[in-house]
Amino acid sequence: MEHFGFPLETILIFLAVVAVSVYLDLFAHKKRTEITLGDAARWSLFWVGLALAFYGYLWGRFGKEWADLYLAGYALEKSLSVDNLMVFMAIFASFSIKGILQHRILYYGIIGALVFRAVFVVIGTGLFQASPWVGFVFAAFVVWSAIKMLQQSDDEEDIEDYSNHWSVRLTGKLVPVYTKLHLDRFFVRHKQLFDNSDSGNGGGAPGVTRQGALYATPAFLCLMAIETSDIAFAFDSVPAVIAVTQEPLLVYAAMIFAILGLRSLYFVLAALTKYLVHLEKAVIGLLFFIGAKMALQSWNHAIGDTGFHISPGWSLVIVLGMLAGGVVASFLFPQNQEPESEAQETKD
Repeated sequence: MEHFGFPLETILIFLAVVAVSVYLDLFAHKKRTEITLGDAARWSLFWVGLALAFYGYLWGRFGKEWADLYLAGYALEKSLSVDNLMVFMAIFASFSIKGILQHRILYYGIIGALVFRAVFVVIGTGLFQASPWVGFVFAAFVVWSAIKMLQQSDDEEDIEDYSNHWSVRLTGKLVPVYTKLHLDRFFVRHKQLFDNSDSGNGGGAPGVTRQGALYATPAFLCLMAIETSDIAFAFDSVPAVIAVTQEPLLVYAAMIFAILGLRSLYFVLAALTKYLVHLEKAVIGLLFFIGAKMALQSWNHAIGDTGFHISPGWSLVIVLGMLAGGVVASFLFPQNQEPESEAQETKD
């Protein structure tokens, strides 16, 4: 199979679509009102439709095989985003951040994700193309991610307190912190909080870790935790998507289209997470499959052709099939939580 490369036409179309999408999601869609579930669901459908439209373009312009590689990468990245969004929920809970402020923090978090994904894709695809042996390292990374998710799912009761995350501690060492939320601001000036009489008696200003001209608020600390968790997530997701296709443009396109709808998906998932109880298991199984696929592919190139190859079409079928299976299983076999609620009703 030939390399997809970097067709100028595709790059221009991709950049134009991303530019318009960023404007829609990060500027025109920016508002200071509470986002509703219906609004989030409609925007999620819009972003999925946009990703499928790009899939249709690739199919019509370059053929089904290239389009399937992109779509499989997109579906994988979208499914892995579910686990990342679960972490986002825990981070917001740690900082007691709700409603519109979550919307604002995710707004800036997407900008960082666009940049970090570009860096990771360039490095990851470059390493993979430099030597087929790198594929074994990536395969081990993906399988390790699956094992880590499996262990976390078995220990659901332990929720990490992200208010003490290393990124939060580091930020506190670099910038003085005001320990309370101040409207929806990430930073607040000393003069906005205190008069000179409050801090001029040598006792220090109340509610701050140390005195300074500018203070970071819990909203900014939360953003730092979000960004660093997304970087850690990129270490898991980039090798997994590269296992589907090593073409940098297709990998990045798949990731960006998945990320653009991440903010809207968060609010949908927040409402549906108690129903999609088996989706994470499907994602874990999918990671084991991707790790095995990458190891097989690397073996065929580095050691000897086994004669067994998984085509892009079959990769797409398996990825979509496992995700659909997780969703269907969630509705057919929901976790039984009635006893607790019934017990509470009896007490009442």
